[in-house]
Order: sequence, then structure tokens, then C-alpha cells
Amino acid sequence: MAKSEKKTGSTKAPPLFEINNITTPSEKPSEDEKPPFETTTLWDYPKQSYGKTPKGNNKFQGVTPAFLIWNLVQRYTKPGDLVVDPMAGSGTTIDVCKEEERKVIGYDTAPKHPEVIQNDARNIPLPDESVDLVFIDSPYGDNVAYSDRPEDIGKISAEDERFYHELEKVAIEAYRILKSGKVMGWLIGDQWVKKKFTPVGFKLYERLTKYFETVDVICIARRGQSSHTGVWHYRAKKFNFYLRGFKYLFIMRKPAKTRSKVKWAKYK
Repeated sequence: MAKSEKKTGSTKAPPLFEINNITTPSEKPSEDEKPPFETTTLWDYPKQSYGKTPKGNNKFQGVTPAFLIWNLVQRYTKPGDLVVDPMAGSGTTIDVCKEEERKVIGYDTAPKHPEVIQNDARNIPLPDESVDLVFIDSPYGDNVAYSDRPEDIGKISAEDERFYHELEKVAIEAYRILKSGKVMGWLIGDQWVKKKFTPVGFKLYERLTKYFETVDVICIARRGQSSHTGVWHYRAKKFNFYLRGFKYLFIMRKPAKTRSKVKWAKYK
């Protein structure tokens, strides 16, 4: 064989990213890279934000993963659509949507972002059926002091049925402002306090199904929380309890309106 000829029939496979243009585990994503487009019901993100510009404030207690909002926006909206976050906190939803060229409005009882409007999620000042996507990351009980406002739902214990009654009011408002056939995403976690487990997610989901159809239920791995330390893992083993490892993302759809059949009168 001449020196200029190359060997053929090599069994060595090309790198994965040359086959299907995806990032390999050994590669570090660039600052401009968008999040992965999720195709399973298990979403696990190594950090809270992505890209060059921070989305939300990762120091804010209970900050929403920006990757999560990005996936909802990509699946259920198009540029120019209106996204509303009634409990916007540090403004993660606003930052993601503006970068993705979506219209966005964020409300909160105690805004932590300059573009979040102070408002109670149980009374959203928007017309009926005017919104393309609603995202809600609500309190999971009274375990976090979000504000000193007495009407804050986060001041009610998840062991109290009043908590779910107030969240249901938020769900009713979300239903009202959503366009027919459009989607709401609701992020929430369970509670384990003082040796007692409360299935917050199940109890909320039961209320949501009174108004919405279920698209799917996603498991969001919990990272970066204060209980993810050696001390807490030691306590969980010694005292025989489980640390919260995931949250629920309920993806719900407002039922599409169906045209009623018209019965025409027949005349002889």
C-alpha cells in the first residue's frame, strides 16, 4: 500500500458529538449554550442558571431553576407569546422570557426584582383568556419566611387545609387568565417537619385536577439546598428519615373549548 493511502475499515467510532451534534459528558458547555431540551420526566440541573446573564438571583431562598422555565417556554410558547408568573420571586421567569423574546409579566407580594410588580396571586389584574403560559413556583408551607406581609400564603402551614384552599384560589386565577388549550406549570415540593411527612404535592395536585387536564408530571431533582450537607445526611441515617430529593412540576392544560353541535329544525 502506498504511503499516501489511508487505512480503511477502522472499527474506532467517531466522537459522540460528531455523530449527533450533542455535548458529551466530558465537554464543558460554553457560556452561550442553551439548556438541554428535556425529553424525559426526570430533570436534573447542576446549577440554577445558564448563559452569560444570570436568570433570577441564586442567593434567593427557593429560587427557581432557569433551565426549567426555559424548557416550558420552548415547548409551549413561541416568540411574542405572553408568559405570566404570579409568584415571580427574584424574577427568573422574567429574565428567561426576555432573552427568548417572549412577553412576560411577573407579580409577587414581596418583589425581589425591579420588573416584578407587587400583587397578590389570588387576584391577577389581567383579562380573561389573555395569557399563553402561566408558571408558578409557590410556597411549600411556612418553612421559609418570604415576606412580612400578613396575607402571604407562605405564612400558613402545609398541615393546615387553609394552605391548599388559598393555593386553589391562585389556580382559579391562573385558569381564568389562560387561553383555552394553553398550559400552566406549577412547581412544588413535599414537607417533612418534626417527624411528620406532608404530601404537599399530592394535595395540591388533587385541587388542580378540578380545573385542568394533566399533560404530565415531572420530577425536578433538588440541588443546592441547605440540607445537602454531610451533617444532614448523617442525621437522616442516624434518625431514620429521608431528605427531600425532588420537587414536582405539574404541567396542566386548560381544556380547549369545544363547539356545541347545532340541531337545525326541520320544516315540512
